[in-house]
Amino acid sequence: MLRDITIGQYYPSASVVHKLDPRFKIIGTITFLAGLFIIDTLWAYIPILLFLGSIIKLSRVPLSFVLRGLKPIVFIIVFTVSINLFFTPGDPLIGFWKIVITKEGLRQAVFMASRLMLLITGSSMMTFTTSPIELTDGIEQLLNPFKRIGVPAHEIAMMMTIALRFIPTLLEETDKIMKAQMARGTDFETGSLIKRAKNLVPILVPLFISAFRRADELAMAMESRCYKGGEGRTRMKLLKLGRFDYIGMALIALYLFSVIMVNSYAL
Repeated sequence: MLRDITIGQYYPSASVVHKLDPRFKIIGTITFLAGLFIIDTLWAYIPILLFLGSIIKLSRVPLSFVLRGLKPIVFIIVFTVSINLFFTPGDPLIGFWKIVITKEGLRQAVFMASRLMLLITGSSMMTFTTSPIELTDGIEQLLNPFKRIGVPAHEIAMMMTIALRFIPTLLEETDKIMKAQMARGTDFETGSLIKRAKNLVPILVPLFISAFRRADELAMAMESRCYKGGEGRTRMKLLKLGRFDYIGMALIALYLFSVIMVNSYAL
């Protein structure tokens, strides 16, 4: 289960998507998510699926790896579908006993489940194709204009990147601790909800200790390399928009235009 959580992971490849400027990928991801939230018809999912499918194909990230990230949210998707399917009023479609499924409920269930899956998949593609260092540089560059009003751009970018980078590490650590506890006889899969929650306590304590230890080691490593924050810091590789970035901008504009048009004129 824990191995299925792929959020924050980087999938190394030499694809054209990996070589895009991180600033463009961050803005492109925000635009993609905005397109998801402005639609109110199922037909609008067609250009969204075409765009996301093209990005996955161009990125060379295996589809099985991308879809694996949806497994941890299966419960949320099922819960959302159930709520919308059984509690949305409208024209009855199927009925048995006191349960009635309406046309509007079925449509809303499909609509919300699709939005959730595309939301996770679309945002994960940015971390799959952007290394932590590139992500830090991209976020910092985008936040630079706010430095004039006292926003610590470098520190915010560094914190966000370290948090994303440490998600897979902490999941791996949690998996090791769970296996160690299971070897001592702890059962995480049976019993009541309260009993399962109590069994998780022996995991949390060593996990917090491990997280603090890793944070201390990271701080020591950064200090030993004379890291002093963003003030006066230079970079070996400067971010510069290339030909493919401009092509990508045109495609993301076309994507947003297509979504708006289909959403406005679809039946």
